[in-house]
Amino acid sequence: MKNSEQQLFWFRKQRIMVNEKTTKVIEAAFQHARYPSVKGDKSLLFIGNVKYGLDNLEIHNLTIGQSAFELRPGEGVAMEISNVSATFRGTIQYGYGSWLVNVAHSVDFEIESQIDLGINPRLYCGEGKVAADTSDCYLNFHKLRLHLQGDRQPNWLKRLFTDFITFTVKMVIKGQICKEINKVANILADFIQNTAEQFLSDGNIRVDIGVTAAPVITANYIESYHKGLTNYNNTAAVISDSVFHPSQLTEHRMLYFWVSDQVFNPMLTAAHDDGRFQLNISGAELTELFKTNLSSATPETFRKCLLESGSPELRVWSSSVPFLNTSTLGTTVWAEASGTLSCGSQTPTLFFQTNVVVDVSASYADKKLLLQGKPSEIFVIRADLPSLNQPLGDELEFIREAVEKIGIPKVLSVLEIEVTRLLDKQGTNSFDIFDPEVLPRDGFVVIQMDFGFPHHLLVEFLKKTLQ
Repeated sequence: MKNSEQQLFWFRKQRIMVNEKTTKVIEAAFQHARYPSVKGDKSLLFIGNVKYGLDNLEIHNLTIGQSAFELRPGEGVAMEISNVSATFRGTIQYGYGSWLVNVAHSVDFEIESQIDLGINPRLYCGEGKVAADTSDCYLNFHKLRLHLQGDRQPNWLKRLFTDFITFTVKMVIKGQICKEINKVANILADFIQNTAEQFLSDGNIRVDIGVTAAPVITANYIESYHKGLTNYNNTAAVISDSVFHPSQLTEHRMLYFWVSDQVFNPMLTAAHDDGRFQLNISGAELTELFKTNLSSATPETFRKCLLESGSPELRVWSSSVPFLNTSTLGTTVWAEASGTLSCGSQTPTLFFQTNVVVDVSASYADKKLLLQGKPSEIFVIRADLPSLNQPLGDELEFIREAVEKIGIPKVLSVLEIEVTRLLDKQGTNSFDIFDPEVLPRDGFVVIQMDFGFPHHLLVEFLKKTLQ
């Protein structure tokens, strides 16, 4: 690792997807380019000095044949866009004269073109983001055919203008296309990273994913290193040295995220401080939950509250910051939870406080988060009846078993729903995610998947670019 802040890691190596999206971006660059007016003059035998101007140059009927994409280790990316077919239209204003004649005209023209485009972008770290330098850009013109006023037949004016007008147009097109590609590439890089940052932000909680070094390019993938610093109410988390090493990832999937416990724990702290770990259950839903078969007998106080009171309510919340640790066996979560059971009166019938240790595994399928939990330790550290001002004794085992068989499964099911809702809000469900895997390792998690880039995001980007 090159920086102690480098914690969250991703890389991808799917070329088909990159080719498809690259083609759309190149089309946008051609169409969005603004071609400047050009003026010049040329001395011709028998005619004299010819002055000309090219105005209102626009592109029409753009098609792209195919694209090729190659990763060059330690250098950058090589892209070749071949068989770009386009018609350029504009107006030629020209004047020529001698001591015998002086003529000024304006004529519309079309230029049919067939172009190959080559770009060798260099990726670097600029202001905390991945940036692209596409100055190594070239165009090869296989065809550049000039037509004046829609006339496809040769004439003296066409022959006169063909050489120097087409040469001028070549220079104009090359300069503007390469300039526009550089602009669009960096707009796209910003768009992707801003979208990712928005994805990792909700309310007062956000994650700083600024890059800490230039991307590393190998023959099979691109990898980038990001800070992964949780920021809550403008207070940023502090992360010590990372344990990441490239050998911890394979190369057979399209996209990988490497996330350390040092990223997850500050996120848990922020969620706790923001009051997000709270759950209220009341009425028939609460009564139905306690129909779960328990080996401990239901104390009379609980039975009356659940069955005879008109509006029983259970409130549960995290009373200290949760903490997790990941190993190859899974992710273990330590939490302290407090709760009150009320039976219609303002004073709670029961107050309790527990420490729980749960082994949790996560998966993602059918656009939903799935959580499996297995409690390994449950301690009831306090339980009393505030209305009677007395602690509980025999009821403690009932509370412990209820936490194990009712409370933990219910909390996990609510977390599944709420985290899935948050993921959907951030747009995860718009991606086609194939065979995602969440792999726990010592001190970190690897999330790997194949996926399809959502078309609507590309459309949104192109709309913003073309405005």
